Amino acid sequence: MTYDLVIRTRRAVLPDGERPAAVAVAGGRIAEIAARDAPLPAAFETDLGAAALLPGLVDTHVHVNEPGRTEWEGFATATRAAAAGGVTTLIDMPLNSLPPTVSAGALAVKRAAAAGKLHVDVGFWGGAIPGNVPSLRPLHDGGVFGFKCFASDSGVPEFPPLSFAGMREAFREIASFGGLVIVHAEDPSALTDPADGGYPAFLASRPPDAERRAVEQVIRLAGETGVRAHILHLSAADCLEPLAKAQADGLPVTAETCPHYLVLSADEAGGPAYKCCPPIRDPANRDALWQGLASGVISCVVSDHSPSTPDLKQGDFATAWGGISSLQLGLPAVWTAARARGHDLADVVRWMAEGPAALAAVSGKGRIAVGNDADLVAFDPDAPFTVDPSRLRHRHPITPYGGRTLTGTVRATWLRGALAGDAPAGRMLTRKETP
Repeated sequence: MTYDLVIRTRRAVLPDGERPAAVAVAGGRIAEIAARDAPLPAAFETDLGAAALLPGLVDTHVHVNEPGRTEWEGFATATRAAAAGGVTTLIDMPLNSLPPTVSAGALAVKRAAAAGKLHVDVGFWGGAIPGNVPSLRPLHDGGVFGFKCFASDSGVPEFPPLSFAGMREAFREIASFGGLVIVHAEDPSALTDPADGGYPAFLASRPPDAERRAVEQVIRLAGETGVRAHILHLSAADCLEPLAKAQADGLPVTAETCPHYLVLSADEAGGPAYKCCPPIRDPANRDALWQGLASGVISCVVSDHSPSTPDLKQGDFATAWGGISSLQLGLPAVWTAARARGHDLADVVRWMAEGPAALAAVSGKGRIAVGNDADLVAFDPDAPFTVDPSRLRHRHPITPYGGRTLTGTVRATWLRGALAGDAPAGRMLTRKETP
């Protein structure tokens, strides 16, 4: 047969290791993986030269904010940024949009807002908030990939937190249909208002103990209800001990962290672009998070892309919006730090593609394997660049990475075998209908 596309590379990052290969694409899927110089007739062929071939990244933690707060981001801009950063699948968080995705009706509104705007494939999380337990099963039946809840204030009034008693009720319902719950884990009783607008005061207001208390409570509730539970954006390394024990005991509890916790540190937080919740902590904590990744206690690295309008990122650390925009920069940021610590591209693929795809059970994604979608990234791991915020594709060019030199450049991104980013060719994914 004649394939639609053949990509040849000296460095294909495959499930069984890195090696030279030729990847053949037909009908949007990977049809064959052969030796690099194998004769494979194709309508189009490309050789990546020094660039590596990675599976498209899967980012399961993105705040798109459309509809309702599209001036903060939006599906068109977020998915263009994703494609530019090698992300071919993202799952949109249920809050910061209006209405939040806490009912089947709100999910329909979200899907209508996304139609025709997607440059990569997009799925949706549902939300668990006080009073919406009857809506959880209909959302699950509607195809959401799981349910997000907050233990502490979310920052927006329409998505209030659950008490731990409320979590127990929601977890039981979600466990009854085999669903997944993902938790912003900070115990509100351990949080305080910052004493002033500086970063040390902000950091002190959200101590590691706030995360650990909430994580321990989620672990207890997972053991009690049997629900699959995932800890979002882990920043406090103090949580690794209880998580490791829970996993060793066989509880279905997993955790993620984010590029900013692995790359940045508290001593360089120079302005509100660095503000996020939970906060970026000290270098020793950062080192321990890397150890948690290496050991497998942390299984995913995802962006928590949480943009806002520029006016909300003004002021000081007490008043500015807490969110970091990094959807386009996650791969080079993590790779720059990972290679300096002795990790290889296979590790990064495991954390940023395979792990998130497995977490959300997004089939056909996250691995270069026959039968999977031909979601692929040409990534030059040795090419440095300096981050120019004006070249970012998300709506507002605000980033703590501005002016930083990173190593690793995305040369091309393919979505189901077609170059991504120029035209909106992405699909809306559901839990029942993943490709």
